[in-house]
Formats: sequence, structure tokens, C-alpha cells
Amino acid sequence: MKFQNKSSLLWSLFILLLFSTGAKSQNLFPDGTKIPNWFKENKPTDISKLGKKYILTDNGIKNDSTILQTKQVQAIIDLAAKNGGGVIIVPKGTFLISSVFFKQGTHLHLENGAKLKGSDDINDFPVVTTRMEGQTVKYFPALINADGLDGFTISGKGTLDGNGLRFWKSFWKRREWNPKCTNMDEMRPRIIYVSNSKNVQVEGITIKNSPFWSTHYYKSDFVKLLNLTILAPKEPVKAPSTDAVDIDACTNFLIKNCYMSVNDDAIALKGGKGPKADKITENGENRNIIIEDNTFGFCHSALTCGSESIHNYNIIFRNSTVKDASRLLHLKMRPDTPQHYEYITLDNIKGNVKTFLYVKGWNQFFDLKGEEKPKTRLINNIILKNIDISCETGFDIEKSDLYELTDFTFENLKIKAQKPKEENLEAIKNLKKTKVNVTQVASLDKSYDKKDDSDIAAK
Repeated sequence: MKFQNKSSLLWSLFILLLFSTGAKSQNLFPDGTKIPNWFKENKPTDISKLGKKYILTDNGIKNDSTILQTKQVQAIIDLAAKNGGGVIIVPKGTFLISSVFFKQGTHLHLENGAKLKGSDDINDFPVVTTRMEGQTVKYFPALINADGLDGFTISGKGTLDGNGLRFWKSFWKRREWNPKCTNMDEMRPRIIYVSNSKNVQVEGITIKNSPFWSTHYYKSDFVKLLNLTILAPKEPVKAPSTDAVDIDACTNFLIKNCYMSVNDDAIALKGGKGPKADKITENGENRNIIIEDNTFGFCHSALTCGSESIHNYNIIFRNSTVKDASRLLHLKMRPDTPQHYEYITLDNIKGNVKTFLYVKGWNQFFDLKGEEKPKTRLINNIILKNIDISCETGFDIEKSDLYELTDFTFENLKIKAQKPKEENLEAIKNLKKTKVNVTQVASLDKSYDKKDDSDIAAK
């Protein structure tokens, strides 16, 4: 009896130690620094504390999806800002706009059944100086724009609908005529663009059918995306370059409890491009990014570093399900840009993808700008652990003299792959593997609940 009690005590202590070790690791960034409480203190937006409510229909806006009312909505935002701030309330109904610009102290709330719908006529959008594809250029703004704000929020259960079909068809027609057509050649708006801001929260709404990138955040600090649904179709017309979330030179960024299914990358880390990209003050690194408790439908990659990316540091992607992504982790290496991806951890991921880990040069539309040879680049301190994935290809990794892969850790991986390609792991220096089980299979198991996907997409 004494022996049994002692054994039980030792086992309890072991379990407690294991739990505390896991809990401790959940509280640390990959570089070992403590995760601030800000990432854990997530509260719904309380619009009653944000000032006066400006309901669109109480201020002359008609519930009519055929009349463009951009100027009228902007006038309400300007009035709220002039009066010290407040919340622009979109009631149930559909309201057609192009680009509106929020000002300090103003917020957006979409009630259940409310929809702000984007114009599909590019002539309705102004041309402004903005950030696009790693550069500051003249381009179209988004539907919802916020620059230089502190405390900006978007909340509710309504929808921002980019109404992108006409733009998508135009892009593919231009690409048919000119196979080298880029996004800069066939320009189109985004849905949300937040820049040079801090203490931002976007919560609860559905964002769908973006003409271009769905949401884009540039040089902003302390940004939370909570409980969002972001959708763009892959058929019958592909929605080109409709990234769900583009994080561009940001610090302290949380994406939590979101569903993303788009016809490009779900989450892409950007920051600049070009041989001297790291010397340009308009560019920058992404640091302290946590992506957790999310579900991913179809997308090109659940998490991508690049293609316009300089330095990504302390990135956590965890506790999530991936369903039908082309890639779980895609590390794009531009031959014309100095790049350093480090301290990136993927933890507790399940589902299915086409490729588990994809690392290759990204040669599309690169420009050395007179440089004699490409820059040398580095990827290091990458941890993949506690992952259960079915995939067509396990490791699609290109060995190259143009970049170095070092100090990777694989721990507790269960990978079923039609083509494991474990020989490609030779491209990684100092790879540590613990409890890595890679099994070659004849077919993939996609036995997740597709009904759940369709219910979410119908939103």
C-alpha cells in the first residue's frame, strides 16, 4: 500500500511538472521572453463606452444597395470626429460605399444583418498614397481606412462585403491577354487598411469577397483580430490575391478565434522588398505575433513569410485546425531582398494540407535593381511541435546557396504523407528531431466535418 501511494504521488508530481512546463512554454515567446498579459486580456468591444452613437439611417443614409452613399457616410464620420468622437452604427440593411476614412475617436459597429457593400466600379475610388506590396505608392485605398489612430475599433455581427466579382473577372481577363500582368497592373481595392495606428481591435464581423487583399495592417502596434470570419472564393471565379490578413511591419499582433478561407495566403507576414529594403524607413520587421485558436479552410498557405518580408521575429502559430490549405508553413525567399526569419514556432496543429513545410526561392517579379547578385538570407530557430497532419507532400524544401536554414526543431510530429520527401531535410543544418513519425500513405484522410465548413462559409 505504501509503495502504491508513493507511486501515485510520484506520478502526480510528474503530471504536475509536465503541465507546468507546458503552461510555462505557453507563456513565453520563442526567444524565451515573457508574453505580455495584453495578449491574454481579450474583452468584447463595449460600444457604450465609445461615445455618441451615429446610426446611419438616423442621419440621412438610405437602406439601398444601389445608391452610392460614400460622401454621406464620410460626412457622418467627420461630424462624429468634430464632436469629440463616437460610433458609426450600421443598422440591418445594405449600404453601398467606396472608400471612407475614419478619424481619431471614431469607430465602426455593424449590427446583425448589416452590410457595407463596396462599389464594383473602380472610378468610385480615389487614388492616394498608400502601402502596397512592400512599397509606398499611388494606389487605391480600402473600403475602410484608418491612419494614425489610437484606439480604433470595428465590431459587431454584420458584414463588410467587397463585392469583388467584377474586379476578379477583369484581373483574369487582363492576365489572359498579358500573362505577366501583376496586381499593380490590374489595380483594385482592399476591404480594411489600418496604418500607423495602435490599440486597434477588429472583432466579430464577417469580411468577404474582397477585390484584393482582405485586410492589411501596416506599421501598427497592439492590434487584435478576434472572432472574425474572412472569406473569398476559389470557384467558380478565383478571387486573386485575397489574403485574409497581411501583417506589414507590425509589433504586438494577435489573431484569435477566427475562420479564414481565401484564394491566397490566410496570414502573410510582409515588410518590404528590394536589395536595400532593410535600409528604407518605410519598411520594417514583424515582431511578437501570436496566431492561435483559429480554423483555416482553403487557402494557399495558413502562414507565409513573404513574399515582401525582411525580418520576422517571435512568431507563434498554435492551437489551430487547418483544412485543405495548400501549405501549412511557407517560407518565401526572394533573391532580391535581405531576409531573416527567426524564432518561429508552430505548436498543436491538426488537419490536412497539400504540403507540410515549403521552403523555396520566390522568383516572381523580382528586381535586383542593378545589384550583381542576390542577397544571402537566413532562416533559423524554427520549432514545429505537437502536430498531427495528413498531406500530399511532407517536406518541399529547396537547397540553395542563396539562403541558409539552420537550428530547426521537430518534436512530437505525426505526419501522414503520400510523398514524405524526408531527404529534403538535408538542406537544414542542425536539425533536432524528437518523436517524429512520418508515415507514407497511399491516400489522404480528410475526415473532418465538412458541414461545419459550409455553415461557416454561409455566414
